[in-house]
Amino acid sequence: MNLSNWVSLGFLVIAVFLFYTYQSDLPSFSTVINMAAQQEDSSSSSSSSIYDFTVKDIKGSDVSLSEYKGKVLLIVNVASKCGLTQSNYKELNVLYQKYKDQGLEILAFPCNQFAGQEPGSNEQIQETVCTIFKAEFPVFDKKGGFLGDGIKWNFTKFLVNKQGKVVERYSPTTSPLKIEKDITNLLESS
Repeated sequence: MNLSNWVSLGFLVIAVFLFYTYQSDLPSFSTVINMAAQQEDSSSSSSSSIYDFTVKDIKGSDVSLSEYKGKVLLIVNVASKCGLTQSNYKELNVLYQKYKDQGLEILAFPCNQFAGQEPGSNEQIQETVCTIFKAEFPVFDKKGGFLGDGIKWNFTKFLVNKQGKVVERYSPTTSPLKIEKDITNLLESS
């Protein structure tokens, strides 16, 4: 190996070390979803739910997901430069306006791990989401996704019942309006 390859390798090792050393202590979007989904799939009697986690909002403040207890949640990893962006934001806005007063919350987690389709800072993302896409639902801290973990593409959606359990996962190509009936069923349940 020549000197430039050794230098490149050295920088890569340092970058990986710094990534793992200085990550936030808070769980990633994927970690929260995967842990909640495992609880739904397991036969254990554990009472763990998505409400047991704290994440960061788009401004960097801690948000306990317990703030959403008793609500139906649609959790979505979003990106502003994806081919699915326009239609998903439009339909998510329709659902939010229609059902927010009945107990639906849409939680958007910007994600840059798929083809760099969410390249902006949190401030730029918030500006884009609020002005271009007119979203009024909560937006959280951007996730970088250095190695990825379980989410296959932008606009994967997770439906969470009032008890904080993930009850359904939808592919990125599933239109938000196509899951409206599932949402209303959960809103009508106790």
